[in-house]
Amino acid sequence: MTGTLLHDSPPAEVRYWLGIDAGGTKSLASLIDEDGRELGRVRAGAGNLRIGFEAVEELTLGMAQEALHQAGLPQDCLGAVGLGLGLAGLSRASQSRQLATSQWPFAKVAIASDAEIAHLGAHQGEDGAILIVGTGSIAYLKVGGKVDTMGGYGFPISDEASGAALGLSAVRHALRALDGRTQSTPLSDAVTGQFDDSTAAVIEWMETAAPGDFASFAPLVISYAERGDYIARSIVIEAVRHIERFIETIFEKGAPRCSLMGGLAAHLRPWLRARTSEMLVEPAGDAVSGALMLAGAPHAAVQRAASNPENGA
Repeated sequence: MTGTLLHDSPPAEVRYWLGIDAGGTKSLASLIDEDGRELGRVRAGAGNLRIGFEAVEELTLGMAQEALHQAGLPQDCLGAVGLGLGLAGLSRASQSRQLATSQWPFAKVAIASDAEIAHLGAHQGEDGAILIVGTGSIAYLKVGGKVDTMGGYGFPISDEASGAALGLSAVRHALRALDGRTQSTPLSDAVTGQFDDSTAAVIEWMETAAPGDFASFAPLVISYAERGDYIARSIVIEAVRHIERFIETIFEKGAPRCSLMGGLAAHLRPWLRARTSEMLVEPAGDAVSGALMLAGAPHAAVQRAASNPENGA
């Protein structure tokens, strides 16, 4: 789902803006004032709608209350806050409608996908594209003012090159090694070691494992790939093939520029072919700055917040 869901409370003066990037593994929020001063910065757990409407609502309110606490502001100041919430899993239409109609305590609420706020931050509302590789993966394009997306249909059928996909490949390799169907490697030993080398323990874990749980193995995959583990390298190379095809398709669709974003971007970019890496541009801002823009924060304030070295420390 693309686009923005708006919820307006009774008219109130907005004096503060809260941008939240609620992702598949972790969430990050920033509270700023009209001068671009960051008054609070909060980190929390997953905000994907997979956790349910009530849990997302609780997470959002909790982060907002903590941000006000850090700012030294009373909790009744929530009524003076404009909220921009970028949410993973927003394609779940029934739950997104519930969020839009919730009785939020904020002065104004705007809800969009995590991809949309990342694009807003990267290209400041202008045409361009982003490819996010984090817990999941998705390409978000804006060409001639028209929005298009690729991928992002959910794990395990989609999310190629994502942390969850890397982790799934690592667990598969580890199980094959335990079976004796393939030679064990340092990567498989590291994975199975977390389950006391027990296939039964892996299967039990898998029954309730979420995408973020699989993605927790991605750092291991990348680390062992850098050390030359041939299975880890094959997993990373396969991910890079998907990234490069995403980028090729993005430009085939007419995007004037593309930024690689997400928690795995910095780790996987060095594996790209030089000609592909040279096609990429650095994003102007991150997803949280995009969420602040979504909230309606003055552009100058968002820019000052992003450029202040004391913010986000």
